[in-house]
Amino acid sequence: MHEVDVAIIGAGTAGMVAYGEVRKKTDRIALIEGGPFGTTCARVGCMPSKLLIAAADARHRLSTLPAFGIHSDAGTVDGRAVMKRVREERDRFASFAKDAVESFDQHHIVRAYAAFEDPHTLVLNAASDGTLPAFKRIRAERIIIASGSRPRIAEPLRAAGDRLVVNDDVFDWQDLPGSVAVFGAGAVGVELGQALHRLGVRVHMFSRGGSIAGISDPAVREVAVRILGAEIPSSLDARDVRIERDGNVVIVHFIDDDGVSRSERFDYLLAATGRAPNVESLALQHSGLALDARGVPDFDPQTMQAGDSHVFLAGDANANREVLHETADEGHLAGTNAMSFPAVYKHARRTPLGIVFSDPQIAFAGRTHAQLLTDGVDFAIGDVSFENQGRSRVMLVNHGLLRVYGEQDSGLLLGAEMIGPENEHLAHLLAWTIQMRMTVRQVLDMPFYHPVIEEGLRTALRKLLGVLGMGPHVPLSCIDCGPGV
Repeated sequence: MHEVDVAIIGAGTAGMVAYGEVRKKTDRIALIEGGPFGTTCARVGCMPSKLLIAAADARHRLSTLPAFGIHSDAGTVDGRAVMKRVREERDRFASFAKDAVESFDQHHIVRAYAAFEDPHTLVLNAASDGTLPAFKRIRAERIIIASGSRPRIAEPLRAAGDRLVVNDDVFDWQDLPGSVAVFGAGAVGVELGQALHRLGVRVHMFSRGGSIAGISDPAVREVAVRILGAEIPSSLDARDVRIERDGNVVIVHFIDDDGVSRSERFDYLLAATGRAPNVESLALQHSGLALDARGVPDFDPQTMQAGDSHVFLAGDANANREVLHETADEGHLAGTNAMSFPAVYKHARRTPLGIVFSDPQIAFAGRTHAQLLTDGVDFAIGDVSFENQGRSRVMLVNHGLLRVYGEQDSGLLLGAEMIGPENEHLAHLLAWTIQMRMTVRQVLDMPFYHPVIEEGLRTALRKLLGVLGMGPHVPLSCIDCGPGV
């Protein structure tokens, strides 16, 4: 039996950050990892997907050149070269996490998979590479679960057999395929679907219920469906879907959004239907913890503590905020509170911020339209269309809609949802101002340069101020730039 003060299950972002915090206070640590070291982001998530998107965007920009009076015969796609760069740069990013792990005290590293035997005891099993741990059990005073997540695959999709892939597999392709059916119109499905389409792959995107990229504001969703649907063949409310194999071809039978029965043939089926926390193999029934309907321990997101126990959850394993900066925050909080246990401290979380790297980009900051309705908040809405926004039109990226939400009585800026050009930057500005608890008028008193896309945000905020009934905002005028400047 190996005894430690803290056992950390998982060496992704959350686990590594938690290790850094725990290491400040004790040398009695076990960092347990049975699979590959490193982060989902670097290996199969954020970074390789952005590499593929960058290649797709570079080619797409060429198609807009004639509108500027510029002509080019460039744009031929070398799929093998595209994927070679994706893999090489992906491996470079992943190596940083590997280097970080190698810098840890190697006496703390345990190559194994872990499962609970009782609330304080973990049983160890061989790692994915066959490595056997030096001991079979670890007893820990405190335990941090940071076991990450994996792609969720709906059972009917498995009929595609070995032609079924997830985003992890895409980044190991040696060449681009001829056609892909993308199932799921969330962030991963939209990003990869559009990127593959722009690189010359025939793509059809499938979903249910008309949702796209997690947008909850119906006006923003309508614009997003129109813009992305005009580019990518999509069935966002496909019904009676049936998957069939014919040799190396996947056949998708479905009723499309217009009620027409159709069948299409594809080289691959990409499942982008969300992620599931890696908790099934942890034998949590022996942990003494209360579990929710997903089998995840109930926990406080401001402390990461499961109930009042000695167990803490961090990162994708808790299925709470599955983005890297939040995962790192959770690792820090879990590590800090594990070392201070039984004294546990609450920490205010950052303002929610989400970005989908489609083109136009989709983003939200603060509370979403759906959250405000669910919480019964009395709020008003201001908006701006990017169709005639000055700088956007100059650059021929004038597509999209931004909607901002403000509280009726106080005038506080509460949140926003958007699709539009370079909205990753607007989303950051909005998240910062919301976290600072600024009112709509206070944000409008900040400087806005001219001509920039951010002027569109100012237009939406002016409208919101008027709807809130808090008087006009008197700006410097621009009589020659059109509406939405």
